[in-house]
Formats: sequence, structure tokens, C-alpha cells
Amino acid sequence: MVAAASRSARRERFENDGYLLLKKFLPEEECARMKRRMQELIAQWDPDKTLAPVFATDGDQEKHQGSSDYFLDSADRIHFFLEKDAAGEDGRLKPGLEKARCLNKVGHGLHVVDPVFREYSLSQKVKDLVAELGWKDPVLPQSMYIFKQPVIGGEVTAHQDSSFLYTTPRPTCLGLWLSLDAATLQNGCLWARPGSHLEPVRRLFVRNPEHFAKGDKAAPQMIFEPLDKDCKAWAWEGKLPEGSQQPDWKGLRDVGFAPLECEPGDLVVIHGQVDHLSLANTSDRQRETFQLHLVEGPSEGITWSERNWLQYPAGKAFPSLKPGAGVKRKLDE
Repeated sequence: MVAAASRSARRERFENDGYLLLKKFLPEEECARMKRRMQELIAQWDPDKTLAPVFATDGDQEKHQGSSDYFLDSADRIHFFLEKDAAGEDGRLKPGLEKARCLNKVGHGLHVVDPVFREYSLSQKVKDLVAELGWKDPVLPQSMYIFKQPVIGGEVTAHQDSSFLYTTPRPTCLGLWLSLDAATLQNGCLWARPGSHLEPVRRLFVRNPEHFAKGDKAAPQMIFEPLDKDCKAWAWEGKLPEGSQQPDWKGLRDVGFAPLECEPGDLVVIHGQVDHLSLANTSDRQRETFQLHLVEGPSEGITWSERNWLQYPAGKAFPSLKPGAGVKRKLDE
């Protein structure tokens, strides 16, 4: 551990609250470049030839993500996921709908496959921040582009990122939530509960042994495994606290959540055990984000859980965010 006197002020804030809001982390022109690149990727995507299942964060999560090879196969690829009601019974985009306005997210290997998103994801700016916050051997399993579409962009219910990206013998997940548009109370900004990073992980989203080990293909691929049903936050885990909606969001504030409104280029850093959520975007304004999730790597005695949904192909390692990582490879090219 770094001596207290040498810790930066923002590391102290992070360790106190479990999150940071960093203003102007990335120039707006770089955010605009990511948005343009995403539109190019969408233009190249043919929804008539590719299943693009609905992505859900509510009670249907096991149903949608838990029964989809397309979801599991997205770990190191670029896959497209639809908003609710945009997919037909065959799992494809309903005829007549504009594909760019029906997407919930794109993931989960943009940082691996695409040069524009990889440039930011593995940038020195990101590496320096992660090192400042105390990660010694950070590796990057996951990236996501979230749309939060105007009018139809769905809520993301209360959760902890470590439920989905778990490491042993201790959870080490860290989220980097980059706002590409203004994120406000009206269009579904992030809400987080300060200090909740000191609470245990409440549940895990794991590969179902009935499906994978015992071969029951009728069983869901992924299930939730409760770890701490006695904590106060269990009342709204995978849901929203009662009274969360507008006009005053009293239910959220009463249980300790605080809104994190952002401008384009602002970054929210989220400890993997922080309780956080976002409400639906019922406004006419877009609210796109690019998100990274990293964990501590093996040289720190940390093991990526083989029960996690996200698994790279055998022999393929997560990209490193350790300072200096990638330098030798560039020199050798």
C-alpha cells in the first residue's frame, strides 16, 4: 500500500466515496471522434444477418443474457444489443425500425478489435489514472458503448459491477464511465451511493453448472447467485428504490444515492462494489457513454473467476493497463 502522505487528493476522495467525477478528462473532439466511429460501425452492421438480442438489466436479465450464445461470444468481439421491444420473436430487429435508434449497447471487445476505441482504452491517460488509484497490474476485460436512446432508453437498475466481473480472493473491478454527451437528471445521468464500496458484493452473475457442467441445455446459461440477502441494499438490488422517479427522485435521495451529472468528456470512476444506477431517458436528448471495466491482474495474486460470463478464448489474455505495457510490442512492429 502507498503511504497516506503520498496519496493524491483524488485517490483519497475515491477511497472515501467509492467514486470520482473527473471534469474534462477527455477533450470533446475525442468524444466526437468516438461517436462518429460508432456510427460507422452501425452502418456496417446488417441486422438482417445477425441476431441482436435485447439487453436487459431488470428482472429479465437471466432470460435475455442468460440464454444467448451471442451474448457470451461477445467477450472479445463487437456485438450489437437491442432495446426492449425492438426485437421480433426471431431475435432480429423488427422490420421498419431504424437500427441506429434501437440499440441499447455495443460490446464487449471494442477495446480489443477497433483501433479508435483501443487508442483511448489503452492510452497513457487511462493507465496513469488507474495507477494513481492504486491498481498495480490492471488488465482490461470489457468495454461497452451505451446509447441510452432518447425517449426509449431504458433504466439500468441498482447493481455493483463486481457482481458481473468477479475476481478472487477479493473483488478488484474498477469502472471508467466516459460521458460522450451531456448526462443530466432529465436524460438518465448516473446515480451512485457514496460509501457503498465498503459493503460486500450482494450477488454474482455466474455460469450455470446445470447448463455447462451437467449438460442441461434447457437450463439458462447464466444465473444470479445471492451472497448477502440480509443487507439493506438487497431491497433494491436489480430494481430501483421505491419512489425513484421524477419529479423529485425522493426515493433515491432518501437511501443515499447522489446524481452525477456530466458534460461531454467528463469521466466517472466507479469502484466495483459501489451501488449505482441510471433512470430511463424519457427526454429527446441523447446520452451516449463509453465504458471500460478493468480488474487487478495475476501478478498481484488475483484470479479472474472462471464462473464469470465473460471469458476470452483459450490462450488469449486481457489487454494490460500497466504503465509501459505495449511499449515493447510497438517497438517490435
